[in-house]
Amino acid sequence: MNDRRAFAEGHPCLLVDAKGRRFLLTLKARGEFRYHLGTLPHVEIIGAEPGTVLLSSKGSELTALRPRLADYTLKMKRGATVLYPKDAGAIIVWGDIGPGMTVVEAGTGSGGLTMVLARAVGPTGRLVTVERRSDHAALAEERIATFFGSWPKQIELRVGEVEDVIPRVDPDRIVLDLPEPWHAVPAAAVHLPGGGVFTCYLPTVPQVQDVRAAIEATGSFVEVRTFELMMRDWAVDRRSVRPEHRMVGHTGFITVARKRL
Repeated sequence: MNDRRAFAEGHPCLLVDAKGRRFLLTLKARGEFRYHLGTLPHVEIIGAEPGTVLLSSKGSELTALRPRLADYTLKMKRGATVLYPKDAGAIIVWGDIGPGMTVVEAGTGSGGLTMVLARAVGPTGRLVTVERRSDHAALAEERIATFFGSWPKQIELRVGEVEDVIPRVDPDRIVLDLPEPWHAVPAAAVHLPGGGVFTCYLPTVPQVQDVRAAIEATGSFVEVRTFELMMRDWAVDRRSVRPEHRMVGHTGFITVARKRL
């Protein structure tokens, strides 16, 4: 969604107060934002440009911003756990996903990674996202349409098993956030093109061991690697600079592999 467009009904909006507290809402003509420092009718936000500073009923400043994708995925109401932005960014880079590509993703979950992948492939690409649970698929559909303002034409959402979808799509890239991604490895070995990248995200060591064993068993992949990422903010107050007391540590392991012919 364009940051230069004024807010309209149905748009997501991120309100940030003077202490940096952040509140995500979807704008409604009769809606009202309420917190301990007053209220703010949605109609005062609708029609304003992103970056506008508004006052609550008690005089507290609130800056209205278009949520970044990272803001939206972390703050939105969700049914399934979403990937942290640090992991989603690494998947795009190490999974080598770019404009015009055809990508198969599973599982869709709440749609957080789906939105990142949709941006990466762009309107000239194709993203087929597969979710086993119809309730998760319905929620993801709603969240994705709300963030983009409408359903992106490059996304196809299917309910089913990803190993059944891969042979019918012949993707350039495969990205899996599933408990048992090894079931899809044989299909990936057959249907990825030479140089194509298989990427999966897993939270535990035993899962990593199983998917690495499945990758090795095919004899079809090279440059196989598994890694994790840590992220720590820093507190900067003039000449006082120190690491924050909390950090985003282990969230999951990313495994990538490239197809050989």
